[in-house]
Amino acid sequence: MDRIIERKKGLSNIISKKAIPYWVGGIVIAFAIYLILKPNIKTLRINSETLSIQTAKIGEFNDYVRISGQVQPMTTIQLSPQEGGIVQEIIVEEGCMVKKGDIILILNNENLDLQILNSEAELAEKENILRNTMISMEQQKLSVEEERLQYQLDARRFKRAFLQNEQLYNDSLIARETFLQSKEDYELACDKLNLILNRQKQDSLYRSVEIRQMEESLKNMRLNMQMIRKRRDNLSIKAPIDGVLGLLDVVLGQSVGTGTKIGQINNLDNYKIEAQIDEHYIDRVTAGLSATFERQGESYGAILRKVYPEVRDGKFKADFRFDGEQPRNIRAGQTYYLNLQLGQPTEGVIIPRGSFYQKTGGRWIYVVSADGTKATRHEIHIGRQNPQYYEVLEGLSGGEKVIVSGYDDFGDSDVLMIN
Repeated sequence: MDRIIERKKGLSNIISKKAIPYWVGGIVIAFAIYLILKPNIKTLRINSETLSIQTAKIGEFNDYVRISGQVQPMTTIQLSPQEGGIVQEIIVEEGCMVKKGDIILILNNENLDLQILNSEAELAEKENILRNTMISMEQQKLSVEEERLQYQLDARRFKRAFLQNEQLYNDSLIARETFLQSKEDYELACDKLNLILNRQKQDSLYRSVEIRQMEESLKNMRLNMQMIRKRRDNLSIKAPIDGVLGLLDVVLGQSVGTGTKIGQINNLDNYKIEAQIDEHYIDRVTAGLSATFERQGESYGAILRKVYPEVRDGKFKADFRFDGEQPRNIRAGQTYYLNLQLGQPTEGVIIPRGSFYQKTGGRWIYVVSADGTKATRHEIHIGRQNPQYYEVLEGLSGGEKVIVSGYDDFGDSDVLMIN
């Protein structure tokens, strides 16, 4: 007789052998869902002694940058010889005070001496040629004048004979041929006289033009001679202004070319400060900004007078002038540390500067929990910065603690567990 098997109900049915595969499948699916949905958080455990933790606070952000600059004379004139040569004598040593016109060194140039001798010889030859030409022209002038006098005499004589023969011919005392010959002789004498007068006039004009041209040429040669002799004076290098001789870079016997920089004269009546500024600030640094610095326990001011547009090695150059009194015992080459004011102070969230910025670029930071046991990564936005603080525009509130030390050992960790 068959026995009816009753189906299991309730808890017995759930833990039956037939339900085991369903349980396994469910567990696998749940685990897969967990792996997909769980947050990918990287955690790192660190020692608190290796951290530098600071507190973000709400305070006044002073927008300035600290830069270093060197004192330089406001006016510096370069020494460059107008004539090249060999250094024959150094009269003034580097660092000595000089007055305008003082001879600093003397050069020797034998080629220039030879040019002067050749020019003098050429000038003397030109003067002799002009002198001989003028003598020849004067002799020719006298010869023409003598011919003119002779023709004038002949014309008077032939005129007198012509008038006499004309009277005799009218009285029928001489033959007609004799009268005509005397008339022709007189007319020929007049033509010769007119010819010699025209020649004398033309010779006078030609002689005047030629003499003027030769005198002009001679004058130019004399000016050229003076300029060449003046070039000899350029072999003596003189101070163009009062000041201190600096960077004299020559030795005895050295060959110096025309226009070569051999030194400079520094005017010590006024100074400036030359500074190198990081190119990060190039858009914000303009002429007219003020700066302050400390020297010998006293505070001094400076005004940015010039910004150079060229950037080299990540820095650009700027010149400052002193605003008010200059420090005592100021010397060229001294280093001053200036606080350059870029804008007006403003209220905001600020955090102390730290080496974390090199890793994050100011885009994120680790914020420490209230109990100090862990730090989580937060996105932030850092704006301006000065030598002491960063200005935080977004992502932090006053009173929050942050890690400002370096992040190089943390990798890509999202959470730091602090021991």
